[in-house]
Amino acid sequence: MAWPVAFRTALQIAAVSTIVALVIWSAILAKTARHAVPLADVRLIPIQTDAPTSQEPAITFDDSPVAQADAAPQMGPPAPVTDNPFAFDASVRWFNGRPVKPAKQMWMTVTAYSPDSRSCGTSDDGMTATMHSVETNGFRLVAADPTILPYGTMLSIDGYDKGQVVPVLDCGSAIKGHRLDVLFPSHEQARSWGVRKIKVTVWKYADGKAAENPRRVR
Repeated sequence: MAWPVAFRTALQIAAVSTIVALVIWSAILAKTARHAVPLADVRLIPIQTDAPTSQEPAITFDDSPVAQADAAPQMGPPAPVTDNPFAFDASVRWFNGRPVKPAKQMWMTVTAYSPDSRSCGTSDDGMTATMHSVETNGFRLVAADPTILPYGTMLSIDGYDKGQVVPVLDCGSAIKGHRLDVLFPSHEQARSWGVRKIKVTVWKYADGKAAENPRRVR
């Protein structure tokens, strides 16, 4: 069956018009899509955690050494730490590496001697009765009557060795009873001492341990 020419022409025009209409409609849809609001508008907003608010003042930190020193609590100097139980006892002194405390006082007649023949005669061998050298303790030692003050007794005598504690390590034929003879390196120093009546302090060890045998300690 042959279609009339006029009908075929009308179909072609309709087809072309449809195609043109579809093209125009597609263009309109594409343009509209570029300006449409998206389904989800997600934006990254920076969060400022250190910004001050109207309710709370801003807090700032100064980590400089001066600021840290100012911020440190002022509690005064720390208390001294020591294992020495005698550290705060003003009456304690030290002798031979051990603590000593006053035991008693007694009046003594005190003379002086030197380690030479003018004071010791034929016994000027440089050794004491306890077999210590006369140079022990820097020539600072005492001769006493062992029945009154046994060897090893510790004494302090005003005016002798600046009042330091000194040991009894010697004796003498003329040193009897409440008499002492203090040693000086030279005869001239001994003579300048003269004869003195002095209150002498006797010391004892404060650590609770026994005293050493003066004949064994050198």
